[in-house]
Amino acid sequence: MKELLQEEIKKIENDLWAMSDHLYANPELGDQEFNSMELLTKFLKDHGFQIETGIVNRPTAFKATFDSGKPGPVIAYLAEYDALPGVGHGCGHNIIGTTSAGAGVTLSKLVQETGGSVVVLGTPAEETNGAKVPMSDEGTFEGIDAAMILHPSDQSYESGESLAMDAIQFAYTGKSSHAAASPEKGINALDAVIQLFNGINALREHLSQDIRVHGIISEGGQAANVVPDYAVARFYVRAGERSTLNEVAGKVKKIAEGAALMTGAQLEISNYELSYDNMITNSSLSKAFTENLKSVDPLPVYSAKQGYGSIDMGNVSQVVPAIHPYIGLGEEGLIAHTKEFADRTVTESGHKAISNGALALAQTGYDLLIDDDLLNKVKLEFRKTTNRL
Repeated sequence: MKELLQEEIKKIENDLWAMSDHLYANPELGDQEFNSMELLTKFLKDHGFQIETGIVNRPTAFKATFDSGKPGPVIAYLAEYDALPGVGHGCGHNIIGTTSAGAGVTLSKLVQETGGSVVVLGTPAEETNGAKVPMSDEGTFEGIDAAMILHPSDQSYESGESLAMDAIQFAYTGKSSHAAASPEKGINALDAVIQLFNGINALREHLSQDIRVHGIISEGGQAANVVPDYAVARFYVRAGERSTLNEVAGKVKKIAEGAALMTGAQLEISNYELSYDNMITNSSLSKAFTENLKSVDPLPVYSAKQGYGSIDMGNVSQVVPAIHPYIGLGEEGLIAHTKEFADRTVTESGHKAISNGALALAQTGYDLLIDDDLLNKVKLEFRKTTNRL
């Protein structure tokens, strides 16, 4: 039956390549991906999927469902399609969106025989304010047995880990005054931000290697001769597990409070983006996908990379068995979030990654639909790793 999946990919791969190239040429930032969403949902609708847009109160999010009408597992593929400012699809989300759509359509052609359902979820704004977070919180994954996404990279890698992340803003309010004539009448909000940075730098000496704290001063005053009465710092705080992150974020907030006390400024703490949880790769599902990818793609598949970034797929992995592997674009050392990476997605190697990736995802979904032992193994591992026994 897997040979039929390969035949189905051949039927739609030109459409997939054209969609990816169109997304590359027309990049849209997170939560503004209206044309991208329309392109993908039209393709899915044309292949018999039922479409629901605007889910979880995100206008460019969607859920596309193909239900066989027979009992069986529900397999979800997650599509990203937001771009980066300045470099367009420098993270290859044009490939991600079309690969997931292609996998969904391909598997749907066999689901009438196997039973079960196929879902493609459109998940906006991964780069900034990932829609997978409210999807995970608000029950979008209820009833779904496994969730998969495939990310382009320089080379192919197994699904691995990512860091949990909080995006924390520290806004200090002081009192303006003439910095030369009457500095004693002012309260310098920028001084508070500087003390915040100094305190965090001191904290780094006592943090383990999996923790990252890095930030910027987004507002720091308007003129050198005026005591700044308002200053803002924004930080990403990351750790290998959510429990560790909560502890470190608590320490950082205490430092921020200390900086306010030192300077007399008032402090307001908020989150400027949604928080991401750490990725828990389901190794049973990952092994099945890796075997399928090796069977269709001549490029080697390497062990998972050490991950210091953060992805909203981490939140998904807390509520459903999930994987987030990488497929190579055939250029070792290619750096993501660059124009060079974006350009690589529309080459022959980029098109091959879409076809091979969609096929491997569809094959893995098919394995779950027909192999009860594999599905049970995936579910048991998920319950153990998430303490849901």
